[in-house]
Amino acid sequence: MSAPYRVLLTQGAEQDLEAIHDYIAEVDDPANADRVLDRLMATAEKLSALPERGSYPRELLDLGIKEYRQVFFKPYRLIHRVVARDVIVFVVADGRREMQSLLARRLLGA
Repeated sequence: MSAPYRVLLTQGAEQDLEAIHDYIAEVDDPANADRVLDRLMATAEKLSALPERGSYPRELLDLGIKEYRQVFFKPYRLIHRVVARDVIVFVVADGRREMQSLLARRLLGA
């Protein structure tokens, strides 16, 4: 088996995780916020062994873009891209929100 890939979070993805944690801690329970954060991080870390895991985000596929993939920890989507031996996580977002403009802004610089 080949060496694991390195999983990296962009600043935007780190801010996403912080915002998700803060929101859950405020509306639900700080312990639950910690659990969700741990599960999201574990989901990201699994990409080190299976970097090509996941599906293409529909919003990007509609634009003919296949460089990014997504994995889920419901309801959250982790959008990532493999670059050499790195898996870069660009977005961690609640899949129930409007994603088109978020992805355009974050990934396409629109």
